[in-house]
Amino acid sequence: MTSVVETIAALRAQVQAWRAEGLKVALVPTMGALHDGHVSLMRAALERADRCIVSIFVNPRQFAPTEDLDKYPRQLALDLEKLDHAGVHLAFTPGVDEVYPQGFATAISVGGPSAGLETDFRPAFFDGVATVVGKLFIQAAPDLAVFGEKDYQQLCVVKKLCRDLDLPVEVLGSPTIRDAEGLAMSSRNAYLSAAELDMARQLNKVLRKAATALEDGADEASTMASARQAILAAGFDVVDYVEARESVTLAPWRKDRDGRVLIAARLGKTRLIDNVEVAAR
Repeated sequence: MTSVVETIAALRAQVQAWRAEGLKVALVPTMGALHDGHVSLMRAALERADRCIVSIFVNPRQFAPTEDLDKYPRQLALDLEKLDHAGVHLAFTPGVDEVYPQGFATAISVGGPSAGLETDFRPAFFDGVATVVGKLFIQAAPDLAVFGEKDYQQLCVVKKLCRDLDLPVEVLGSPTIRDAEGLAMSSRNAYLSAAELDMARQLNKVLRKAATALEDGADEASTMASARQAILAAGFDVVDYVEARESVTLAPWRKDRDGRVLIAARLGKTRLIDNVEVAAR
């Protein structure tokens, strides 16, 4: 049975008890509305640690005023059932005042891989992510933490955060979980209508075609332009970006380096992101 704590003090007390037993602790940070992609992160954590903590916290500091904070899906009872079924040992479900008490005035800003892509459209997003993840790492003091590769830029930012601040947490990326049509699982997929879902499933197909073209030596600029046009032709309203970047630093891609093609596109009221690998030539 998954235990549930809502306070930092209770979280720390449980972790300290595990430490006294010599147990290895993993953390999976989430915003809830859990799906099979999240469950895969829990399984990866449980393979590498004796105890697994899952945090469920919709972080207001990573939402812009125009974004979907109030509408973001919240289903705590269902989430706790999934944690229990997955064998998670502890759920940390703090309220906003527990994480950001009155007078809270500190933020963490990570450079490097946060430049461009998401930051061009959500300027405060990674400051919000880095701040809450930094707090979670201090609060839970895990040996390792698992993040999904679907949010690839976020994964790179968190790794950079740990390297630069000497945080003793091993950050692991876990492969994106997709449905049978290749659509990356996301809590925001729940916003899509049946027709939009069919359109959304074209996203990964276009990305894979672009990645293959780059691996075969195609011109990067024309390949990205073709991918953008293909996404719009599939029914998407706007393509925020589709770019090739180096896989570790997220600097502009060079053909002799492993890379990623990353995309963000809007379909109706829903914004979807995805990425695929590009092998070095």
